[in-house]
Amino acid sequence: MRSVVSTICVLLSLSALVFAHGDEKHVMGTVTKVEDGSIIVKTKEGDKTVMVLSTTTFVKGTATVTQKDVKVGDRVVIHAMPMGDMLHATEVKIGIAPAPQHQH
Repeated sequence: MRSVVSTICVLLSLSALVFAHGDEKHVMGTVTKVEDGSIIVKTKEGDKTVMVLSTTTFVKGTATVTQKDVKVGDRVVIHAMPMGDMLHATEVKIGIAPAPQHQH
């Protein structure tokens, strides 16, 4: 029974779109806009704006990249520190595979 409860808790925590990791938040979703200083990510909870700092690191697979490598439609996981009402990215992980396209 304890393992069932543990499994359910793990699944629920993995399904969250924005969740705590220490003081950091994780924002997971699809990039809808990239601007100097910010990235907007569409999550199941709505659009989240994450500020990009000079100290933000960008990773795609095992390669270190830059903000210029982040494109609209990319799947991302962003580790961010909350500062006031804003989220400031410490790391942006770009998915290797493109987001699936929904057919109508």
